[in-house]
Amino acid sequence: MKGKRILIGITGGIAAYKIAFLIRLLKKQGAEVKCIMTPASSDFIPPLTIATLSENPAYVDFWNKQNGQWTNHVDLGLWPDVFIIAPLTANTLAKLANGYCDNLLTATYLSAKCPVIVSPAMDLDMYAHETTNNNLNKLASYGVHIMPAEVGELASGLVGKGRMVEPESIVKYLTDFFVTQKQFDAKTILITAGPTYEYIDPVRFIGNFSSGKMGYAIADEFLKRGAKVILITGPTNQTLVHPNLEVVSVVTAEEMFEFVRSRWVEANVGVFSAAVADYRPEQMETSKIKKKDDKITINLVKNPDILAWAGKNKTKDQFLVGFALETNNALEYGKNKLKLKNLNAIVINSLADPGAGFAADTNKISILSEDEQLLDFDLKSKADVAVDIVNFINTKQ
Repeated sequence: MKGKRILIGITGGIAAYKIAFLIRLLKKQGAEVKCIMTPASSDFIPPLTIATLSENPAYVDFWNKQNGQWTNHVDLGLWPDVFIIAPLTANTLAKLANGYCDNLLTATYLSAKCPVIVSPAMDLDMYAHETTNNNLNKLASYGVHIMPAEVGELASGLVGKGRMVEPESIVKYLTDFFVTQKQFDAKTILITAGPTYEYIDPVRFIGNFSSGKMGYAIADEFLKRGAKVILITGPTNQTLVHPNLEVVSVVTAEEMFEFVRSRWVEANVGVFSAAVADYRPEQMETSKIKKKDDKITINLVKNPDILAWAGKNKTKDQFLVGFALETNNALEYGKNKLKLKNLNAIVINSLADPGAGFAADTNKISILSEDEQLLDFDLKSKADVAVDIVNFINTKQ
């Protein structure tokens, strides 16, 4: 933690008093700490206490009413190595999830260039409310790291889930977080994502419903851990920007294959999550097909098997992960694919599981490794699924 710059956002919940202990623990470990407080948080812990413990001003307002000095939220957003918001009340959670910007903390969140971690704290019924769950899922989809609330005594006198994670646990989380940021330094990861479109004529194609969300989430997680990522992506609305990211946009399976063949040699790890069309029209019509007959016949031919090629041509030092999305017998088909394509592991999911599959913001997966060890995971946001996948790969490197 020594030398790390940590920005703490404090919102107006009773757990705000615990931030005094969090600051002390972080300072003892050599971190530099700055704090932004919402006006409501000042009712629970004085800004003077925060300023004294952090050895930096406690930032509450956009400007100092005594001397007119502006507090630059952009500079605050650029300063930290990590921005942790604790406690995160239901009110501020709703603002962050929906882009509200009515105080210095929310403005800084929208300007932050660093990883953001939140630690919710509220009464149990508020925490269990569908609105709260939706807002937390929204934040997770934006790449925000969630420290789920704990079970314990609450300010209302009730006992249940809604208690802020204790300061000691937050420090451990941060320590582990900084370790993971360097896990894939000097590693190159090749990822395929999204669908492929196979042209029938200039305006029609054969495709699938893949959104690319899973592949982009995996790319984002590898980037957070220090990797260089080559992302070969079919048509998708997803976006990702990072200095260590190279995005290669393709449309057809043959185009994706050509780029994989030219770049695979550079990679330490391959994660092939793209939903590649198995077949393409034998011939693309040069002009739009007109509606003349009651029936039309289109001859299809096999596309190149990109994953099988990578498996055949991988070295002993390369680690290759494939994906199997099935509608039935998912484990059986996954096992066969793992062996036939010479994979080190395969991520298996089934459209039979509610919340899994194309376009959804969530997924439910199992990971089968070449030694036939099977790991099953619960339904999670795709950002959290990406964490599970990258954690698994890290254990094998």
